[in-house]
Amino acid sequence: MKTVDAHLAEILEAVRPLDPVELGLEAALGSTLAEDVTSPVALPPFDNSAMDGYAVRAEDVAGATEDEPVVLPVAADVAAGDLEPRAVERGFVTRIMTGAPVPEGADAVVPVEWTDGGTVKVAIRRPAPVGNAIRRSGEDVRAGNLVLGAGAVLGPAQLGILAGVGRRAVLAHPRPRVVVLCTGAELVEPGTPLGHGQIWESNSYTLVAAVQQAGGQASRRSAVGDDPYEFSTVLNGVIGEADAVITSGGISMGAYEPVKEALSPLGTVRFEKVAMQPGMPQGFGLLGERHVPIFTLPGNPVSSYVSFVLYVKPALDRMRGLPAGPPVTVPATTTSALRSPAGKRSFLRGVLSGGAAGGGVADERGGGAVVAPVHGQGSHQLAALALANALIVVPEDVTDVPEGTVVEVIPL
Repeated sequence: MKTVDAHLAEILEAVRPLDPVELGLEAALGSTLAEDVTSPVALPPFDNSAMDGYAVRAEDVAGATEDEPVVLPVAADVAAGDLEPRAVERGFVTRIMTGAPVPEGADAVVPVEWTDGGTVKVAIRRPAPVGNAIRRSGEDVRAGNLVLGAGAVLGPAQLGILAGVGRRAVLAHPRPRVVVLCTGAELVEPGTPLGHGQIWESNSYTLVAAVQQAGGQASRRSAVGDDPYEFSTVLNGVIGEADAVITSGGISMGAYEPVKEALSPLGTVRFEKVAMQPGMPQGFGLLGERHVPIFTLPGNPVSSYVSFVLYVKPALDRMRGLPAGPPVTVPATTTSALRSPAGKRSFLRGVLSGGAAGGGVADERGGGAVVAPVHGQGSHQLAALALANALIVVPEDVTDVPEGTVVEVIPL
């Protein structure tokens, strides 16, 4: 059987980053920046007030106290967005609002809380040192500074700084468009009555959510039966709108395996056994002139999701223009003994808690992190998967893991 590492390496060798496109900021959330962005101006572009208060010359209020406030006339008001040049003369103040430009001659802002709030004249009860409550031009970013480098994932804060330096659009790797297609004559849509031998289809909902959580855009199609022609017809109808396709089911060794029967003759999709549990049957290949990756995952719910974590998510990272590799693991101490079949890498479902679960640094015993295997490790046991937040990794050459052993764990 093929190893887990070899199967992932083959996938990552075949998958390429999506070509960068120009994206407006409203559509760029979750995409990966494909250019360096510098600021054309300083941020802030001018000295401005950090608080509502009074722009003053610090020397004019140096002697202010609670008992003997300094009383000065208010010469003008300046609000945020005020375009008129203003100046503060010696012995006067200007009432100023947060974000408003600091008038020429002023070198400090007295917060309104330190005063009586006067509008014609104001009593100032505390001295303000030079620079008090003033945001200096360029203290955040200087003109020409790099604000985001290529490879940055664009979240809310990143989109904010792009707008803040005047960008309306950026060059970015878009979020991959992924179509999820499940097969099985026994599958019916949730919310519809169940007939004899039928089950509600759940894998597509799990996989769509997993794609979205991994930074892709996902859509699902209603499950198709066990007819290879029907599967091919549906697949051909969606391939043009997809950057990747995920299927679930129809790739095992028995009869009525529509995915395998439909795709094997193409010669571009390989179906193999991978030395892992759950999820031994796997398939991967490229479709059409655009070389669209297709991940054909097993149909059991746990097998399908574990396969996504191990293979599809790293591939989506690569497509997004991000570093891609095996899932990150953390050490944790198992609370129970574990068993695993010889020759296969097992991924047991567990509940991770303690230091490593919160991103803490682990010591030689797992840093206080512990992992408890859930009850129900069958590849069909979706309820047990829903209780888990981690996969416990048992290597191929290990069959028995005693309680209290430090193991590697993939946080989910």
